[in-house]
Amino acid sequence: MNGPEILVDFAPGLALFVSHQRRKGPTTAVTDGASTLGHVVESLGVPLTEVGALVVDGREVPAAHVPAAGQRVEVRAVPRPQRVRPDEAPEEPLRFLLDVHLGTLARRLRLLGVDTAYESTDLGDPVLAAKSAAERRVLLSRDRGLLRRRELWAGAYVYSDRPDEQLSDVLERFAPPLRPWTRCTACNGALRAARKEDVAERLEGGTRGTYDVFAECGACGRVYWRGAHHERLQSIVRAAVAGAESR
Repeated sequence: MNGPEILVDFAPGLALFVSHQRRKGPTTAVTDGASTLGHVVESLGVPLTEVGALVVDGREVPAAHVPAAGQRVEVRAVPRPQRVRPDEAPEEPLRFLLDVHLGTLARRLRLLGVDTAYESTDLGDPVLAAKSAAERRVLLSRDRGLLRRRELWAGAYVYSDRPDEQLSDVLERFAPPLRPWTRCTACNGALRAARKEDVAERLEGGTRGTYDVFAECGACGRVYWRGAHHERLQSIVRAAVAGAESR
């Protein structure tokens, strides 16, 4: 780009996307006079999934706006809680799609009853983007390039590499309704109560003799009970529910 210059000021939360030289205050960006503001922002490193509003000289504009020389641009972060696709009427609760690197986050969202699609093998960016669009799922990823794909229905960057922080961030950002203990953490299917005698053949001897309350996944048949890891999982659920109630 070697055309008109504009001044771009990023919200503090977006600084991590911008190169080190541009993080301290507004930055001068040289445009080509034809590219949209959305393209310019992404060329500076910020995925549009993380942009809440674009304000030019005090006036909010769409990403399709073509900036003119001397304009000052304010790039705001998405509001929280974020309403995905505000131009569309609200329908079912948000559903999510996670890339291959977010397996722990996927299991925790499922633990909380949030509809979460995830595959342990790498499906590839085109397939993930197409699945997001076809199933109207919010794609969660730490891959900025993936989040820039135009065919996405919606997407969001996962800011931390620590599962506890990832979960807290997603719940704060999207505020999905929580229904703990209703989804299979392995396949995302719905859980149902199961009689001990109906699942006995799938249990180890010690489990059959120790536990009496079971649940079963209606999709993959996995059996659940309150075993040795239940207290740790319960602590995750308590923290998530408490956070949701405080928002």
